[in-house]
Amino acid sequence: MDIETAMVAIAPILKRVENGNEETLRELAEEFEGVKPAHIRVTQSELDKALADLDPQIRAALETAIERIKKVHGSQIRQSQTTQVVPGAEVTQRWIPVDRVGLYVPGGLAVYPSSVMMNVIPAQIAQVASIAVASPPQKEFNGLPHPTILATCALLGIKEVYAVGGAQAVAMFAYGVDGVCEATDLVTGPGNIYVAAAKRALRGKIGIDSEAGPTEIGILADESAIAAEVAADLISQAEHDVHAAAVLVTTSEALAQSVREELGKRVPATKHSVRITTALNGIQSAIVLVESIQQGIDVVNALATEHLELHVTDVEKVALSIRNAGAVFLGRFTPVSLGDYAAGSNHVLPTGGCACHSSGLSVQTFLKGVNFISYDEASFNQIAPTVITLANAEDLPAHGEAMSARFEGKR
Repeated sequence: MDIETAMVAIAPILKRVENGNEETLRELAEEFEGVKPAHIRVTQSELDKALADLDPQIRAALETAIERIKKVHGSQIRQSQTTQVVPGAEVTQRWIPVDRVGLYVPGGLAVYPSSVMMNVIPAQIAQVASIAVASPPQKEFNGLPHPTILATCALLGIKEVYAVGGAQAVAMFAYGVDGVCEATDLVTGPGNIYVAAAKRALRGKIGIDSEAGPTEIGILADESAIAAEVAADLISQAEHDVHAAAVLVTTSEALAQSVREELGKRVPATKHSVRITTALNGIQSAIVLVESIQQGIDVVNALATEHLELHVTDVEKVALSIRNAGAVFLGRFTPVSLGDYAAGSNHVLPTGGCACHSSGLSVQTFLKGVNFISYDEASFNQIAPTVITLANAEDLPAHGEAMSARFEGKR
């Protein structure tokens, strides 16, 4: 299924939310999640209870991941910078957080407290004043998002959480819903193809991070790679979604065959074997034989996958030639699973080839670079003739007159 097809499918949903109310969101939840939440906004008592009931071992793991994610993203803070163009003329670029953001956390086939951390922490470091989270309601939990999602929100101090999933969550953040949720300026977070389609459809009404849709893994490997590890890594991402892409690009026919054999053994033994089998057999997944590592580099750069693992002899050298990937994982001890949870990097990454022009989620996602320009009289007088000349060259004389008026109106 391609995103254009998904955009057609979601168009009526976006319109319903734009013209609807809380009951509209509850009806959509019943249609798509099979449960009608009693209320769309999660109460503070429900958030507190989820955190109080959280398994201590899971809480400790979350706290470790939070510490590492904060450390990496804390280094991404941008500093204001002033440039003196000439004496008396300067331009200052300040980094200002967006006012309000809507953060989407997927649900459904899996539980993603990791996506809460990956969305919330950079927004908090950027000092966004208003942060809202949406995650699909769950039938098993009486129309609330999964308790681990709620507990992670509470752990991070997030108080505004909504039981809304899919394209309707993106639409809620884009349009706002009277009496329920104020519109946001920016929507971030991964999701299924319908979430990605909604972000594409509403881009402009809102800012988005990227189209972080069904997950992808690319692996570039030579004969030094270990087949069992490569197979396990392909399976790990195919586990997410039947539309997930898993692509091995290799110079070694022996490795390709060994990986096929490992998949044959490992896939039936996994919990989500049906989902994984569907993903691995889909048109989006493949094993690609190439004649050289350089040709393999060309292939993975063309694919521009969300995640790219390098299982090659000279990994540092090869890494220098990678231009298009959401995130690059170097060597056998850096699997994508590490990045999904606790490497410290962000796992909200561009998919569908968007890594050729988009970056993963970061503190920068939540900041706007705004220029503040200041010229004194002397520096204005010096540059005015240049501006007037250029304005006349563009046949925009009023632009030049706005400059010359300063000479007429001298006090």
